[in-house]
Amino acid sequence: MKVNSSDFIISAVGPDQYPDDGLPEIALAGRSNVGKSSLINKMINRKNLARTSSTPGKTQHMNYYLINELMYFVDFPGYGYAKVSKTQRASWGKMVEKYMSERETLRLVLLIVDLRHPPSANDKMMFDWLKHYDLPMCVVATKADKIPKTRWDKHIKIMKQGLGVLPGDNFIPFSAEIGLGKDALWELVDGYIVPDAEEASGVNEDEAPVVQDAGDEA
Repeated sequence: MKVNSSDFIISAVGPDQYPDDGLPEIALAGRSNVGKSSLINKMINRKNLARTSSTPGKTQHMNYYLINELMYFVDFPGYGYAKVSKTQRASWGKMVEKYMSERETLRLVLLIVDLRHPPSANDKMMFDWLKHYDLPMCVVATKADKIPKTRWDKHIKIMKQGLGVLPGDNFIPFSAEIGLGKDALWELVDGYIVPDAEEASGVNEDEAPVVQDAGDEA
């Protein structure tokens, strides 16, 4: 997708604040400080639309970013940050779970993990939860540029084994610094939103180009 416009829309805390325009939504889940904001900024060619922070746990709402007036990136609160109160973590968890289990416009969940480290218990829990409910998912392993290229395969293997990624599951190594994985991720996202975009724009389905699934890049 060529990004021509991108805008921050709202920091939502519940369904009554979610957009009601019916546009497809791509959700981003991951631990605090894993690089979700940097990934969004790289994907939309903006430096700071999605604000990054050196303070983990800062994102406390579901942040909606409208792309090309055709779809949304929805940035979830980061999980697993110890200094956030248990009550707050529980509240975030309920909000995210309700969204993912009930939101009809959700098309794909990007599970963002840090390629430098084995998956955390929370990463595994989120992966298993998404699998259990059969939600469309792609594991995006960020910060690949922080690892020597000669060690990428080793770290990818560790991540896949730790999560339980199966052949055919979507898995994309990514780097917001060098652009690794950007094109593959857009190709995958396009495959989930194109039918919605065609309907919104009035494109004849028979005339629309076929978009292939990005599949397993690694």
